[in-house]
Amino acid sequence: MTIKSTMLIDKNFRVSEVDPRMYGSFIEHLGRAVYGGIYEPGHPTADANGFRQDALEAIRALQVPIIRYPGGNFVSGYNWEDGVGPASERKRTLELAWWTTETNAVGTNEFAEWAKLAGSEVMMAVNLGTRGVDAARNLVEYCNHPSGSYYSDLRISHGYQEPHRFKTWCLGNEMDGPWQIGAKTAVEYGRLANETAKAMRWVDPTIELVACGSSSSGMATFADWEATILDLTYDQVDFLSLHTYYNNNAGDTANFLATSMNMDRFIHSVASICDYVQAKKRSNKKIMLSLDEWNVWNTIGTSRNHERWQIAPPEFEDVYTHADALAVGCYLITMLKHADRVKMACLAQLINTIAPIMTETGGELWLQTTYYPFLHASHYGRGTVLLANVESPKYDSKDYTDVPYLESVAVFNEEQGELTIFAVNRHLEEAMTLEMDVRSFGELRVIEHIVLESEDHLLANTKADPHRVTPHNKGQAEVDDGRVSAQLSKASWNVIRFQVGKK
Repeated sequence: MTIKSTMLIDKNFRVSEVDPRMYGSFIEHLGRAVYGGIYEPGHPTADANGFRQDALEAIRALQVPIIRYPGGNFVSGYNWEDGVGPASERKRTLELAWWTTETNAVGTNEFAEWAKLAGSEVMMAVNLGTRGVDAARNLVEYCNHPSGSYYSDLRISHGYQEPHRFKTWCLGNEMDGPWQIGAKTAVEYGRLANETAKAMRWVDPTIELVACGSSSSGMATFADWEATILDLTYDQVDFLSLHTYYNNNAGDTANFLATSMNMDRFIHSVASICDYVQAKKRSNKKIMLSLDEWNVWNTIGTSRNHERWQIAPPEFEDVYTHADALAVGCYLITMLKHADRVKMACLAQLINTIAPIMTETGGELWLQTTYYPFLHASHYGRGTVLLANVESPKYDSKDYTDVPYLESVAVFNEEQGELTIFAVNRHLEEAMTLEMDVRSFGELRVIEHIVLESEDHLLANTKADPHRVTPHNKGQAEVDDGRVSAQLSKASWNVIRFQVGKK
């Protein structure tokens, strides 16, 4: 049996341009993300600075435009001064967020250099847990001021003549979370964030700032927190952060694949709160959203079960299944549908820790299933999101009703003359025929139809079998006189690319 869905796409009905920073990621000093991930002196592929070249190659392929650093919970107890200067003089510190020993071998300058090699900008976070205005303004001076002041000259003395010119800065991390070092009430955080933002902007007026939203939509603080901190920081910040993770620990894959509906509601809700505060303040300024932590996280809540004070112990090294890749595809489609408000997003995280890329210390690298939908979206999801009219059969699951079997979005890259359809068939048993009306584009030619599929949606890629679930471009999509017919396998991620001619 085959189910049927339809899409009507008109190139004149547009949602928004996609900000490339939607395909950002995140590296925290957590587990083996830094030490053993991007940085491993002595590894066969390591360069003179200790950076693994195999990791860099896999990351460059993703074309990640921005990477959030250094945390995460880590940043709320981090003294940035511990990670600069001669490496031989840096002290080891007890890292209280994850109960490890931080060597400080990698700090601000090293990460800035690595990010250049990766082709990424840095989204820098400041500590508003144990520190505040003074440390933040000094860090901006150290990173961004050219020369002639104490902290800019200190950077130069450390071997970095040119400023890093970090543009995007996060004002702390998850400050409403009781697990956070220096957790605060909304008023406490809002006032501190506002005063910190003022001082940071006085040092460098060109920066943009991200205020912390609630740690998740499930927090008791949610909504009131957003409204309060925006009321206190509105004139100083440009973005509000959202964090959300999902899992399939219950083994209910149909319900799990519907969780993108929760993400959709979450984005709608936060955008509405931003607009409420805008109306309250009679402001012409619209706050945009930074979904700077999102992913599938099956091991959440199992932290710190290792012996205390180890150096970079493995943590949260989730093994991702084909179903997890489908969920990631659904989340990417959901964010694209909200491209008018979600201008930045960070897949958390990038390597080893709940990540699409895995490494063996001293050994090989392999790609998880979730690597592929992120790769495809980053490469082909640039341009303008179109407002599509979609009709699809639906199902009900444990937590969601009227879940469409088809999750899809269209992106038109006018400069490249390409139209791309991203589509997930959520049905676990049945293939789908997708019929699309694309006559407004004139002549179309199918470039390729990429498919990620698996007979068993619980299969995963591992070190022993790294190619068990990988995409192919043998999908069946045909175009005839402005109408497209495509076959979507059961439980599949699809990328259908068209070359657009002139009408």
